[in-house]
Amino acid sequence: MFLNQTTYSVGNTPFSVAVVDVNSDSKPDLVVANGGSSNIGVLLNTGNGTFKAQTTYAVGTNPWSVAVADVNSDNKPDLVVANKGSATVGVLLNTGNGTFKAQTTYAVGSSPYSVAIVDVNSDNKPDIVVANYDSATVGVLLNTGNGTFKVQTTYAVGNTPFSVAIVDVNSDNKPDITVVNSDPNTVGVLLNTGNGIFNAQTTYAVGTNPRSVAVVDVNSDNKPDLVVANAGSSNIGVLLNTGNGTFNAQITYAVGSSPYSVAVVDVNSDNKPDIVVANEGSVTVGVLLNTGNGTFNAQITYAVGNGPYSVAVVDVNSDNKPDIVVANYSSNTTSVLLHC
Repeated sequence: MFLNQTTYSVGNTPFSVAVVDVNSDSKPDLVVANGGSSNIGVLLNTGNGTFKAQTTYAVGTNPWSVAVADVNSDNKPDLVVANKGSATVGVLLNTGNGTFKAQTTYAVGSSPYSVAIVDVNSDNKPDIVVANYDSATVGVLLNTGNGTFKVQTTYAVGNTPFSVAIVDVNSDNKPDITVVNSDPNTVGVLLNTGNGIFNAQTTYAVGTNPRSVAVVDVNSDNKPDLVVANAGSSNIGVLLNTGNGTFNAQITYAVGSSPYSVAVVDVNSDNKPDIVVANEGSVTVGVLLNTGNGTFNAQITYAVGNGPYSVAVVDVNSDNKPDIVVANYSSNTTSVLLHC
C-alpha cells in the first residue's frame, strides 16, 4: 500500500512533525520540531512529494511539539511550538512566502509536551491548548485577535499529561479537550462550557503509559471516538463514543513495541478511517485498516527510521492518496512513505 520510505535530514532529535502548505503553492510542506537543536525545520515541497532541505528557525529549549494554523487572520499559516525545556509556547508568524518571523513566547506550565490550536470560545480566533507534563495541567491561551495570546488558564488533569487533542465530542458545537495522562494511565475529557471555559476532566482507563490520542468517528455513527497509543502496553485503544460525550471501555489492538503517536485517516479510499501508528520500539509504522464498524484488522508494518516518534498522514504529491510522514528522533530524519 505504501512505498519504501524516502528520508530527509533534519535537526537533532525531531520529536514532532506537521504537514501543511506554508507558502501558498497548494503543496503541503513539512514542519518539524527538532528537540535537540532547539529549532523548527521547514522543508518545502517541490511539487511531486519530494522536499527541499530544511530552513531552520530558532525557538526555545527542547521544542517537543509543533502545530500550524493562521493565528492572526492574514490567511498565512503560522507556527506554534511547545518549548519543553523553556516552559513556553512560541508563536512564529508567517511573512507570506513560507518564511517566519522570530518567535514570540508565552509562559505556560512546566515541560509543555503537546500543543494544539483551535478556536475554543467561538470568536473565530484560534486559541492555544497545551499539555503541561510536569505541572499536571492543560493550559488554554485565548487569542486576543491579532495573533497575540492572553495568559494561560489552567485545568488540573492527571499526572504527566503527554498529548492533547481538541474536538467537539458531545455534539454541542463547542470543542472539548481530550488529554492522555501517562502516569495514571487514563484519557481525560474536559467538556467546553461554551465560552472557552472547561469542566473538570472525566477520565477513562486506557493502557499503560499512553502517549498520543486522536479523536475521530471510526464507526460511522457521527460521534467522534477516541484512539489512544498505549506505549507501555504495545497496543492501540479504541474508546467508542456513547453519544453524549462519554465513552465505552477501550477495545485494544496489538501493534509494535512502544507506540508513541497515532493518526486516524482513511488510507484505502473506502470511506472508513484507518489507524496509522508510529511504533517507536519496533522502528516501524503500522497501518490498521477499518473493517467498517469501527473494528480494525491486524496492522501492516512499514520500516522507517530509528525512533519514530510522531506521525502525520497527508497527500503530499497531489495524487489524491494519503501519504505517511514520520519524525524519527534517533535518526535525525523525517521519513515520507508515498501511497502506491
